[in-house]
Amino acid sequence: MSDMDINQVLAQMRVMAAAAQRQPVADSEGGADKPDFGAILKDSINQVNEAQSHARELVSAFESGDANVELPEVMVALQKASISFQAMTQVRNKLLTAYQEVMNMQL
Repeated sequence: MSDMDINQVLAQMRVMAAAAQRQPVADSEGGADKPDFGAILKDSINQVNEAQSHARELVSAFESGDANVELPEVMVALQKASISFQAMTQVRNKLLTAYQEVMNMQL
């Protein structure tokens, strides 16, 4: 995976982080607006799903002999999908750990 591809994935992650800070939702108690974590998480999962679907489509096209699809393009798409999935898995693991810590707190 080239530096340019890594930079593109990092740029996408920065955009998602910035979007997380800009998506306000009215607080149920009428207080200040807060980011809608559920919507951000759903968008992130959808983006990972789209990356995986795109990679599968390119693999199928390459395997069937489509002259418009080249091996480097397929490999980059597969790496992007893999990195996206790994990042999402790490976020899930961190959320699960945080949830378990909160549940184990003594009142």
